Amino acid sequence: MSKLVDFPVTARWPAAHPERIQLYSLNTPNGVKASIMLEETGLPYEPHLVDIINNESHTAEFLALNPNGKIPAIIDPDGPGGEPLALFESGAILLYLADKTGQFIPADAARRWETIQWVFFQMASIGPMFGQVGFFNKFAGKSYEDKRPLQRYVDESKRLLGVLDARLEGRDWIMGDDYTIADIATLGWVNNLVTFYEARELVAFDSFGNVSAWLERGLARPAVQRGLTIPGRS
Repeated sequence: MSKLVDFPVTARWPAAHPERIQLYSLNTPNGVKASIMLEETGLPYEPHLVDIINNESHTAEFLALNPNGKIPAIIDPDGPGGEPLALFESGAILLYLADKTGQFIPADAARRWETIQWVFFQMASIGPMFGQVGFFNKFAGKSYEDKRPLQRYVDESKRLLGVLDARLEGRDWIMGDDYTIADIATLGWVNNLVTFYEARELVAFDSFGNVSAWLERGLARPAVQRGLTIPGRS
């Protein structure tokens, strides 16, 4: 029977509460998916700051947990069969925690899969495209003389916002009346686009009224407010 201390990551980030879910993350748009979900479910957890700016996600200890070197990752000491479970990829973490708690995912099979498809929409489209807007609008890419890459990602981000806006027509949440992991997966990315990436005007965000109202509803949730700061940069 394995124990939490058997995982190399715990040597670098020791667990003060080994009975709790261990979260290794930073409050990036991907990282906050896990922290928001943990706050929403009320599961006891212990956050550990992984400083990706200083390449802590590429240390041997972290790579033993996630060979892809990305945050977030978790270890649940009470995983399936009572054995510890290590898990990476934010979408997989959301699905695991939803199934573990029976929260924020429909019990009905058809609606469950409809929810999962919108999680994949965020993972495959919104995250990568919004991230490229951030790179070319705020970070190293802003100095590129050729502005065509920025425009390409701006145009695609506008298209994706249009898809989301159409989905939210007449709905409070992506799945209608039910707030789900589809919303949790997407909120941090949309918020980051218009705040940290400074792209609100660039993507004409205020023209997407349904998305704007949905974002306000999401940001008003106390668990979202907390999760957006966990684990905060020191």
